[in-house]
Amino acid sequence: MSFFQTILLGAIAGFTIYLGLPIGRIEKISDRVRSFLTMTSVGILIFLLFDIFSHIKEPIEGTLKQTLEGKAGASEFVLLLIILVIGFGVGLLGLLAFELRFTRATRESGEPLSPARIAIMIATGLGLHNFAEGLAIGQSAVQGQVALASLLIIGFGLHNATEGFGIVGPLAGTRPSWGFLGLMGLIGGGPTFLGTILGYSFVSQRISILFLALAAGAILFVIGELYHVARRAGLKHAATWGLLVGFFLAYGTELVLEMSGA
Repeated sequence: MSFFQTILLGAIAGFTIYLGLPIGRIEKISDRVRSFLTMTSVGILIFLLFDIFSHIKEPIEGTLKQTLEGKAGASEFVLLLIILVIGFGVGLLGLLAFELRFTRATRESGEPLSPARIAIMIATGLGLHNFAEGLAIGQSAVQGQVALASLLIIGFGLHNATEGFGIVGPLAGTRPSWGFLGLMGLIGGGPTFLGTILGYSFVSQRISILFLALAAGAILFVIGELYHVARRAGLKHAATWGLLVGFFLAYGTELVLEMSGA
């Protein structure tokens, strides 16, 4: 697969995130539906958090096994752990710094973050996650694994479509502009394209772990913020159903990846 073909298909996989964004412009949504959609976003993000750590633990546990068997030194295992801790910490604390910097007045008044700022945080966390997905696409293509790269593109494209829905969950009923939705798609889906370019350029297990860890930290912070919003709404029944639907919606797209062999 040529470089041009790879980055073109990587862009398609990333920007399918736009398929789920238009729902954010639906007006006149009740608090119950808003709570449901918000917690659907949480369900999607919780699944992604588990999914990210499953991808992180494989190379780290593999390195540990080699170390215990005497096939490799302990330095690489320790380095990967350090990368994990730093990446996760920066992803989590970085969004906290963003919140403190830009929403200080809001927090002092005791009000929750605005839907737009929550959407930006979700898009940022997903963007980091999708950058790692782009790395996987590019690295598969450059190693000549055309079938695998193609399946990853299809699977990640389907997955990213549900992520677009996750971004606009908190925006339900606010009718954001098309420009804002376009920006959210660029933040959330664009990194897939960039990751594909970098992944085609060279293979790096360390970089992949770093960006997955950054994504995990950012997503964990966003989950906490969204839960806070849903809890204030006081609609536990709708929120719980949203959590359930979001988790299994994300799990369903993951099954598509598994069935495709990706």
